[in-house]
Amino acid sequence: MKKQVQTDQAPKAIGPYSQGIIANGFVFCSGQIPIDPATNELNTGTIEEQTRQVIKNLAAVLAAAGSSLDDVVKTTVLLQDMSDFGKMNAVYGEFFKAPSPARAAFQVVRLPRDVKVEIEAIALVKS
Repeated sequence: MKKQVQTDQAPKAIGPYSQGIIANGFVFCSGQIPIDPATNELNTGTIEEQTRQVIKNLAAVLAAAGSSLDDVVKTTVLLQDMSDFGKMNAVYGEFFKAPSPARAAFQVVRLPRDVKVEIEAIALVKS
């Protein structure tokens, strides 16, 4: 069985996908971009500001699923420009503590709404 995760504390899905899906003790979170869910405004600030908003959005989806950033086992980071990796990584490290999740990071040609960063996550769901 799978269960949809939906919260107003993170940006609404803008297509045929879910903010997250719970299945077999895990929550699979869709990639988040730096949209402030309270205003629906896109954060067009620095890579650090965008990364903070993205991780806050992920945290909201995780909370709605009965999980948290501490329960994340894997992330995928998509960057507009790999030269932003160090700055993104510094902010990422503020939120993800040891043991840090497994991670992959890629530079991509383009991200939705031309943002600088998108992050998806897989986490354990507390029973």
